[in-house]
Amino acid sequence: MSLKGKQIGVAFTGSFCTYKQVFTELQKLVDEGAVVQTIFSDASQTLDSRFGKAEDFIRKAEEMTGMKPMMTIPEAEPIGPKSLLDILVIFPCTGNTIAKLANGITDTPVLMAAKAHLRNNKPLLISISTNDALGMNMKNIGLLLNAKNVYFIPFGQDNPEKKPNSMIAHTELLIPSLEAALEGRQYQPIIL
Repeated sequence: MSLKGKQIGVAFTGSFCTYKQVFTELQKLVDEGAVVQTIFSDASQTLDSRFGKAEDFIRKAEEMTGMKPMMTIPEAEPIGPKSLLDILVIFPCTGNTIAKLANGITDTPVLMAAKAHLRNNKPLLISISTNDALGMNMKNIGLLLNAKNVYFIPFGQDNPEKKPNSMIAHTELLIPSLEAALEGRQYQPIIL
């Protein structure tokens, strides 16, 4: 499947340690000819970390995609009624965002984008990055695994010795996972 011309939303949440890989994959989407609209959660647009400054990530996303990122709930809301996207990927998706999404909470631009997008029966792809995937958040991941039109980039434990509950998506599988989700199927195997 070609991604050329596909309207792809890429929603950033606060798992800053994954941003280097996320931007590598974002560039691949742009190179494939996809039209990429980024969305930044409140945390991702305001918090600086040892991995970089929020304003630099926002600037980089705009430079790569040629589109101004969505930064507010009102900016993200039209994704639904105007059917702006073919697919939305939350890339990366923190445990906090997973929990809120699984429980119907819409209090950030990313969660509004997801809610608005899902109302159109279009695919939402999740790239998990959470230290509590095998702990308190497992129930939320389980709920989302069974949710209509919700798909996952395959994921696995990233550091079982030091962080036994932590799991992270294999971001290098973004494009095949997107292609599968656009065809209405989960890319397999889901746990690597």
